[in-house]
Amino acid sequence: MEVGFIGLGRMGCEMVQRLLAAGLTVFAYDLQAQAVEEAVRRGARGTGSPAELVGAMAAPRVVWVMVPAGAAVSSTIWGDHGLAAAMEPGDTVVDGGNSHYRDSLSHGEKLAERGISFLDVGSSGGLEGARHGLSLTIGGDRSAFERCRPIWAALAAPDGYSYLGPSGSGHFAKMVHNAIEYGVLQVLGEGLWLLEKSELAVDLGAAIRAWNHGSIIQSRLLEMCGRVLADRAEFDPIAPEIGGGSTGQWAIDEAHRLGVPIPLITLSFVERLASRQRESFSAKVVAALRQEFGGHEVKRR
Repeated sequence: MEVGFIGLGRMGCEMVQRLLAAGLTVFAYDLQAQAVEEAVRRGARGTGSPAELVGAMAAPRVVWVMVPAGAAVSSTIWGDHGLAAAMEPGDTVVDGGNSHYRDSLSHGEKLAERGISFLDVGSSGGLEGARHGLSLTIGGDRSAFERCRPIWAALAAPDGYSYLGPSGSGHFAKMVHNAIEYGVLQVLGEGLWLLEKSELAVDLGAAIRAWNHGSIIQSRLLEMCGRVLADRAEFDPIAPEIGGGSTGQWAIDEAHRLGVPIPLITLSFVERLASRQRESFSAKVVAALRQEFGGHEVKRR
């Protein structure tokens, strides 16, 4: 099976590697020529524009877009040399980034008018997931979803992908996933701060190791806590400022619209904003964890 892939950043590069390892033929494009060269080195076929990528593929085509949400996605699909102008009825566009679900609804409706299918995919798991298997929540045209099963199987962890419903549902689920993540990260940061402040000189690493073998809070994130706190010379200079926030804000807006109380998620979002103004051990933990699982940059003193 052939698949086009646009957006060869940290996540995209690893995803292309998994597609190639599964035996798929990958046509790659990125604004950065060096990223395309790296994909070619790994076995992909490089192209110079979205339109050139489409022209190099046999119909019906599937093109995965992995670029920042908003203007970059719109430009890739609808720009003068974008996908919509080059693709044909029966082709499929996949948006695997963190787009707002309402944008995905719009893209799906407009592409359908041209006979082009659209799938919005919430891609969860960060860099580790991109390397070893993602969790994928997928919305859009059901028949296109079925045609793309070899792609899902190549990219997802075992049993790690699901069809959720019409356009927008995949990205709506990813928005909720990220909102939950906000709360979990905040709880871990606060709990470890409490241990850190104790006059009992609790061994944080020892506590985390014990919790991560059989306790009710055992998790990948707790395992990552052990890693980021193991080297205090690396951890201590991290500035207590947590980046991100757009998907959390979207979730809060939707909760308000739907009348769903989400106080803990809302407080965790507020803590992200507050972290940019004060000292906080818990904020340092959250910032370090985001770097660990997602490769997000952290500020250092």
